[in-house]
Amino acid sequence: MKKRIISTALAGVMALSLAACGSSSAPETAAASSAKASSAAAASSSEKSKKEYSMTYIMVRRDEFNSSLESAAKEAAAELGVNLTTQDANSDSSKQLQYIESAANAGEDAVLVGIVDVSTGRECIEAAGDMPIVFINNPLEDNGILEEYDNAVLVASNESEAGQYQGEFLADYFKSQGKTDINYIMICGLNGYTNTIRRTEAAKKALADNGINATPAAADLVADYDRATAMDMFSPLIGTTEFDCVIANNDAMALGAIEALKAKNIDPSTIPVVGIDATADGIQAIKDNEMAMTVYQNPYGQGSASVKVAVNLLEGKSIETDTGYQVDAENKSCLWVPFEPVTKDNVADYE
Repeated sequence: MKKRIISTALAGVMALSLAACGSSSAPETAAASSAKASSAAAASSSEKSKKEYSMTYIMVRRDEFNSSLESAAKEAAAELGVNLTTQDANSDSSKQLQYIESAANAGEDAVLVGIVDVSTGRECIEAAGDMPIVFINNPLEDNGILEEYDNAVLVASNESEAGQYQGEFLADYFKSQGKTDINYIMICGLNGYTNTIRRTEAAKKALADNGINATPAAADLVADYDRATAMDMFSPLIGTTEFDCVIANNDAMALGAIEALKAKNIDPSTIPVVGIDATADGIQAIKDNEMAMTVYQNPYGQGSASVKVAVNLLEGKSIETDTGYQVDAENKSCLWVPFEPVTKDNVADYE
C-alpha cells in the first residue's frame, strides 16, 4: 500500500511542504547559491551520461529501517542508470571515514552517507574532497556546516516533528480520560545523537504544550535504538515504578518495552506505548492492539531522493529538482521528507 506505492517509482515521492531545518545558520546567500550551482555544473562538465555515474552508499549499520533506505536508494539508482554499491560502517565512524576516502580515491562520482557520529560532519565532507556527499537520514550536529560547502547536502526528516506527533497523541489520549497529570518512561536512542535529542525534547514539549503535566517516572533510559537493550533496561521498572505510558525514540525499543510488559503478564493495550519509524513489526503491533501509535519515517522517500539529489548536484541543478520535495527556506542544503503519524485508525494505509 503506501510503502509499496512510494517505493515503486521515484516519481511517486510525495510532494509535501516541509518543516524548518534544524540549524541556526542564516539563509544561504545568493553568492553561496551561485557558487554551489557553478561547482555542481563543473562536476558535470565531463559530459557523463547518467548511466555512467557511480556512487557508494555508506550505511550507519544494517537494521530494518536502514535496509529499507538501502533498497529505496538501489531502486532509484536503477531507474536513473546509476551504479550504486553499498558499504556497512557497522556504527564505526573511523571505518566510515575510510570508506568515504576510498570512494573518493576510486573516482566515484558521489557518496551517500548515513552518518555514524553526527559530530564528524565536517570530517566526512573533507574526506569526500570535491566529490558530492549526500547525508541521508541522520542530521548533523550542526546542519549549518553544509552551507559552507558546495557539494554537501542533507536528505532527512525533521526529528522534532516525530516527537511532537508522539506527545500530541498521548495528550489527546489522556485528556479523553480526564487526566492531565501523568508519569512517563522515556526510552532514548543513541546518547548525544541529534535525532535522539530532538525526538525526546519534542515529545516532552508537546505534552506540556497540550496541557499535560508530565513527570518522568524514572531517569530516561538510553537503549541505543535496540530492542533487546530496551527490554532489559525497562523490565526492572515494571512493578517497582508507577507510570502511565512509555515513549520510545523508535519502534524497536517500543517493541522491547511491549515484550517486557507481556513477560510480566501485563496487557500492553492497557498502557500506551508509542514509537517512531512505522517498521513492519511496529505496524503489526498496532494492528494487534499492543502499540498505541508510531510515526512513519519514510525510508523510501529519503532513499530515492538522496540518489536524485546526488545526480542533481553532479548536473548543476537545484537539489530539489524532480524529487517531489522542497528545500528548507533557511538552509538551502537541507531537503526534508515529512513524518506521518500512524494509529489504529490509519494503520492499514502503511502495510
